[in-house]
Amino acid sequence: MKNILVLCTGNSCRSQMAHGYLNALLNGKAKIYSAGIETHGLNPGAVAIMKEDGIDISMHTSNNVDEYDGIPWDFIITVCDHARENCPYIPSKDAKRIHHNFFDPSKVIGTEEEKHTAFLKARNEIKDFCKKFAEKELN
Repeated sequence: MKNILVLCTGNSCRSQMAHGYLNALLNGKAKIYSAGIETHGLNPGAVAIMKEDGIDISMHTSNNVDEYDGIPWDFIITVCDHARENCPYIPSKDAKRIHHNFFDPSKVIGTEEEKHTAFLKARNEIKDFCKKFAEKELN
């Protein structure tokens, strides 16, 4: 079984959405973990937008990357530039490292409709990335 780490700054939004999609798409082919270099708790907007697509991430927890010390990673996916640039060294000589800086919907200030649109944009980008990753790397 492959071990996949999805890493973001606060493990509240983008990494959680990717975690949800990878769990659904890979359906037991890999163990998915998400973490942050900090922990900010689950973002309610991320939980809501994923629920709209039939994926429940409400029971996920916001974890610090240090909690997963010693896991032999097959893939480490960073989903924001800040995490990529500030992540502590993760010893895993065999891990394939993949980076994609996704738009951060949690930074959008505006009406509820503007915020929803931002979360939808990020979710769709992450969903497309996860589909391509699953097809390319694990099929």
